[in-house]
Amino acid sequence: MSLPITYLFVPGDRPDRFEKALVSGADRVILDLEDAVRPEAKAAAREAILGASVDWHRVIVRVNDAASNFFKDDLAFLAALEAAAVMVPKAESVDTLVTVAQAAGREIEVLPQIETVRGLEAVPDLLNHPSARRAAFGHLDFALDLGAAPDWEALLYARSRLVALSRLAGALSPIESVTTDVKNESRLLADAEAARRLGFGAKLLIHPAQVAPAAEVFRPSAAERDWARRVLDVVAQGAAGAVAVDGKMIDRPVEEAARRILARAGETDA
Repeated sequence: MSLPITYLFVPGDRPDRFEKALVSGADRVILDLEDAVRPEAKAAAREAILGASVDWHRVIVRVNDAASNFFKDDLAFLAALEAAAVMVPKAESVDTLVTVAQAAGREIEVLPQIETVRGLEAVPDLLNHPSARRAAFGHLDFALDLGAAPDWEALLYARSRLVALSRLAGALSPIESVTTDVKNESRLLADAEAARRLGFGAKLLIHPAQVAPAAEVFRPSAAERDWARRVLDVVAQGAAGAVAVDGKMIDRPVEEAARRILARAGETDA
């Protein structure tokens, strides 16, 4: 089974959009209680989510951050939630992840969203929590916390460090932040390609039209999959280090690259 690549946000107070998001082709749909919902609509959003009849295995709910006035009510709401995962924005402490997991009262994935410098430095601890399989980046809030411009050059170090720390923790490759210009597909493709080259494995999205283009960038191509299979076929024959595939000698890094390509495609384990 391939890893999720596309994570589509939907405001939690717009139940009319829940099913539309799920049929958009997105691997995961994030029903949002945080930024996309006005303070006065938070309670209605929780009710709308609890009352929804959707494929909960593909649904994530993003709660409000632990420092907000809405976090306590979100925790109470989690016990009745059927979603497969909870996203925690501005995650900075593993204690918050513990609190969220305990509030759910069952086995559930917890996705820490890294949106502050303190959160970035806490990534090793956050991803050490048994319910946390991967982290997500939130570049807009991160730039605000850092006092930097929300562009690629200013946040390159933060993105690279998140990828490196995720790998160090043995977690899945992180999820890249949103592209806010929903009508600019070239911008989306450029953002996705840059993230993929850094080592991100997925992307947050805010419009159904972004799903297919983003998936195409992150998903291994047919040519990549074919090359990876041929490399591993040679390795399986015991010829590693002695035979070239497409002009490249098969050594350990080449073998590992092939395994990761097929893991991204859901054909083998990384």
